[in-house]
Amino acid sequence: MSASCRILVLISGNGSNLQAIIDSCDDHLEGEVVGVISNKPDAYGLIRAHQSEIDTSCVIARKGESRSEYDVRLKLAIDKYQPELIVLAGFMRILSDEFVQSFEGKMINIHPSLLPKYTGLNTHQRAIDAKDSEHGASVHFVTPELDAGPVILQAKVPVYDEDTAETLAERVHQQEHSIYPLVVKWYSQNRLAMKDGMAHLDDKALDVMGYAAD
Repeated sequence: MSASCRILVLISGNGSNLQAIIDSCDDHLEGEVVGVISNKPDAYGLIRAHQSEIDTSCVIARKGESRSEYDVRLKLAIDKYQPELIVLAGFMRILSDEFVQSFEGKMINIHPSLLPKYTGLNTHQRAIDAKDSEHGASVHFVTPELDAGPVILQAKVPVYDEDTAETLAERVHQQEHSIYPLVVKWYSQNRLAMKDGMAHLDDKALDVMGYAAD
């Protein structure tokens, strides 16, 4: 890995996690966001990238295009940046198995739940409906099965009786902005890897729930 890890971020919307990663790279210098790709041309995250003088691309789905056909075009756009790490930060597309396998061990995602709980959408409301006492976010390596790759790091937040999906989401987002840059930093420092289907930090296999300081 180069002295400064080449990071590519994929977004669809606001890009708040993108901003947290950009700010972290500015502070720590282990990695550099070399590009941002969006599938939505009006994603605010593109403006964030421009403000930080980061190159951007849009890969917009064409009418009648299959998932695999889209992913071929996406891969071509990604390859132009020669990234060492691909960060999914609110990229709202399900990726084909072939695409995911081509970047195995080099692509991470953040999911708004304590995986393996609540894969997919509407995680905050599902946690409230289940009367969970805690909820959170998980950073994981991306594998073909949706939201099922090995977990690297989680952050927990309490769920209060008066919570709505919106208030709970805000609490989770605050934690996302802490843990996602940290995982990117670990990868940039060459401390983090995926081996034999498991996440490893400092050559030690992580638990199914990811790294735990205690």
